[in-house]
Amino acid sequence: MAQASEAPIPKASQFTLNFIKRAKILKSNAVAKEINASQVKGAKTLPGLNFAAQLRNMSKKGLFYIGFFVVLITVFYLVVSRWIIRNDTISVVQPFSFTNQDGQPVTERDVAGKVYVAEYFFTHCDGICPVMNNNMRRVYEQFKNDTNFLILSHTCDPERDSVMQMKYYADSMGVDTKRWVFLTGRKDSLYRTARVSYTIDDPANSLKSIEDQFIHSQFWALVDKKGGVKKIYDGLKESEVEQIIQKIKKLLKQKN
Repeated sequence: MAQASEAPIPKASQFTLNFIKRAKILKSNAVAKEINASQVKGAKTLPGLNFAAQLRNMSKKGLFYIGFFVVLITVFYLVVSRWIIRNDTISVVQPFSFTNQDGQPVTERDVAGKVYVAEYFFTHCDGICPVMNNNMRRVYEQFKNDTNFLILSHTCDPERDSVMQMKYYADSMGVDTKRWVFLTGRKDSLYRTARVSYTIDDPANSLKSIEDQFIHSQFWALVDKKGGVKKIYDGLKESEVEQIIQKIKKLLKQKN
């Protein structure tokens, strides 16, 4: 049997097929270009976005660390500022706790913000102490009405100078004990304060047994409102008594 021959495709139909093929190719190429473009765009933008995010995170961390160190430095300064010694300051008064003539405790907090003179004496002294305290009375009379001024007279013989004995001595002086305070306490604490805080006695003397030590000094320590010892004066010299009065006037005018 003779095989049937394939019918030829009309020219119009052939044209249509070719058009469809070309359209598919163009569409495929357009899609490919769009995909490539989006990939390139993503490759360009994503690293930028990541860098910006990293920068923001680094900024937050940096601010946190800066704030942390500022707070740390501030706290450190507030803690140690009391022990920082200025060029015009001999020493800084360390914490103490003694008992006054009325049996009440007196600490460094009670003298904070005040100008005061610190001295050491003992009530049964018949040598330099009467002369020294007569000179101290001159200082007292000058500033007895100023609430920002004090005199602290520490005993150097606490075994004999009890609270009752200090009260008796204060009454005999006839002074206002809100301005002129008489202190007793433990001998080792009193002596350590004299040597370390007020520097009116040689610290080398503390090498001896406390029972064998005895401070007998005519020196006064002038302390400012911040607890800094400004100068040491000889309480037996008229000229230095006048000097300390003038210096107290200046310190009282200074702000805390």
